[in-house]
Amino acid sequence: MTDVTGANADVLHTLFRSEQGGHEQVVLCQDRASGLKAVIAIHSTALGPALGGTRFYPYASEQEAVADALNLARGMSYKNAMAGLDHGGGKAVIIGDPEQIKSEELLLAYGRFVDSLGGRYVTACDVGTYVVDMDVVARESRWVTGRSPENGGAGDSSVLTAYGVFQGMRASARHLWGEPALRGRKVGVAGVGKVGHHLVEHLVSDGAEVVITDVREESVRRILDRHPEVTAVADTAALIRTEGLDVYAPCALGGALNDATVPVMTAKAVCGAANNQLAHPGVEKDLADRGILYAPDYVVNAGGVIQVADELHGFDFDRCKAKASKIFDTTLAIFARAKDDGIPPAAAADRIAEQRMAEARGR
Repeated sequence: MTDVTGANADVLHTLFRSEQGGHEQVVLCQDRASGLKAVIAIHSTALGPALGGTRFYPYASEQEAVADALNLARGMSYKNAMAGLDHGGGKAVIIGDPEQIKSEELLLAYGRFVDSLGGRYVTACDVGTYVVDMDVVARESRWVTGRSPENGGAGDSSVLTAYGVFQGMRASARHLWGEPALRGRKVGVAGVGKVGHHLVEHLVSDGAEVVITDVREESVRRILDRHPEVTAVADTAALIRTEGLDVYAPCALGGALNDATVPVMTAKAVCGAANNQLAHPGVEKDLADRGILYAPDYVVNAGGVIQVADELHGFDFDRCKAKASKIFDTTLAIFARAKDDGIPPAAAADRIAEQRMAEARGR
């Protein structure tokens, strides 16, 4: 269905009339010479310039790409607010298989679109984009983070993303079992790529029993070669049903918590790096009804955005790690607020983030 402009009505409804909307600006970008098709979504600049990564992914349709950009941008507003950053939320998606169409020409064209926004949107890496890509984009725009140290950047942000998730997991353990440690706990990690393999290192060092899965065999093999004590299972369906699982960590794409997965989970807590883990509103209540503690994804995976935001001011790793360590306290505060208000942790986190954004708009 389309409206009188020819635009998809579902997209316009999301943008202007649904609770998931409220975005300030959405930019459709196309460069035919390079094959670039991209969407830049700016959800909010109440706290400052919108900050969020660029996802390069072979979406099934343009509508799916726009919907993902809108959801991701909104999530970045909440993530940045909860991380205490002076940034609003934005996100970009490039449509296509990065292994097939990514090129220097395409990335330079994308950089020109980012630059055309004059700093309202600051980009960084996400699924399908890497430090080397941001170095290319930065040749056309100053509003780029996640660059290599050789080009004035902080490098790979997945290190601190994983560290922040680990802090959120420690807070979950403290809330459930009284000790902020994973020693002796069975933790399942779905996706051991850029962030997941760093998370596994933290878990192994802390004495956890780790079970992993990934669609890429080479990613699984990298972990098993380094840590023979880690167990691998065939897929996520098998992982979430693992007997005796204490914590489930979704670290791949979004929507991992849905009507099919939540009823069969064996874990007592969910804490992972993936964005937009809740497939739709109401899943957070389903988790709570089953007694599964959910550490909101945009809270615990904020280590990476803390790093790329710091890059804009002269990167200091120790300063960033200290900020990411506070994810432990923030996560505990959310659990406490949820208990006091009688609501799921995801709703408690939303209330805290919305309060900060509302206060900023009222200044």
